[in-house]
Amino acid sequence: APGTPALPLPSPPGFCTTCALCAKDRRLRQKRAISERRLTRYFVDHRKVRVVGGQGGAGGYSFYSEPRKIFGGPAGGNGGDGGHVILKADQQMKSLSSVLPFYQGFRGEKGGRKNCYGANGAYVYVKVPVGTLVKEDGEVVADLTQHGEEYVAAYGGAGGKGNRFFLSNENRAPTLFTPGEPGQERVLHLELKTTAHAGLVGFPNAGKSSLLRAISRARPAVAAYPFTTLNPHVGIVHYQDYEQVAVADIPGLIKGAHQNRGLGVAFLKHIERCRFLLYVVDLSVPEPWIQLQNLKYELEQYEKGLSERPCVVIGNKIDLAESRINLPLLKEQVAERVIALSALTGHNLEELLWHLRELYDTYVKTEQSRGQTPVKW
Repeated sequence: APGTPALPLPSPPGFCTTCALCAKDRRLRQKRAISERRLTRYFVDHRKVRVVGGQGGAGGYSFYSEPRKIFGGPAGGNGGDGGHVILKADQQMKSLSSVLPFYQGFRGEKGGRKNCYGANGAYVYVKVPVGTLVKEDGEVVADLTQHGEEYVAAYGGAGGKGNRFFLSNENRAPTLFTPGEPGQERVLHLELKTTAHAGLVGFPNAGKSSLLRAISRARPAVAAYPFTTLNPHVGIVHYQDYEQVAVADIPGLIKGAHQNRGLGVAFLKHIERCRFLLYVVDLSVPEPWIQLQNLKYELEQYEKGLSERPCVVIGNKIDLAESRINLPLLKEQVAERVIALSALTGHNLEELLWHLRELYDTYVKTEQSRGQTPVKW
């Protein structure tokens, strides 16, 4: 009413993190997409590392003396051992980019008076991705394939002996003590082999990256020129029973890849850990079955038996007219199951997801029958 003082507006309630009403108003910030050019700096699948164990602590030199016990004898304690450098597999790590070129263990403490031993040096843990190979002079010394698996890359040096250690009936007042030993020094080569359930194998521009974007939340670069994908990408396919199947997008292969043409060995090594393969064939090209034959040949030349793993043939780009003509011809030439789909339009992706789950369930049952633990994501 006119003349009545205006009531003050109620102040907005304070923001809290426990209220359900406020929680609904919050919006999660979306993860910013990383371009393939920047991703090359983040994804590193090989690294040369120099590791040195910690120096052992020197032994102590002292003689015990107190009132009424002037000649108490030697009382120098032993030095502590140097710390190890340990490589530890961590499933949260996806690249070797965070691994430094040099690591050194902590030094052990010096032996103290009154027979006090020096403390051992702390261990240095280096987190590496699951699937990391450790090589020394070209030979494999460790294969970290399980989460939490550890490998001692460099042992710390033993601690020195104090003069109390050298006490004997012949020498009641030893003055001898030893310094700590140096730690082990090694030069190791770390190689990452992508650990995934399924691997997308195909020639450049076959549509592997587009297919991975369609069935998972991975966002590899997609373009109309060959070799768009420069690094492997892993996408996770989620099912309603909370099972997760990891699918790796392997960069495109070319003829002669087993002879290291076009960085072929760098790409082929990521296929070794895949439990089953998804051959992606471009149906729009003439005689698409030739692509499958060439892919199997490259895999077999790189590692015998690699092409014989459980697989399925994916005929991509079925939305094109020439692809529909080549599809029956491909099924006549190929003995494996052929799934025709379009990663661009999403046509027939359901059949691929169902068959992918069948391959995964077969893999899990096979590993359990052997008494081994299947890889989980």
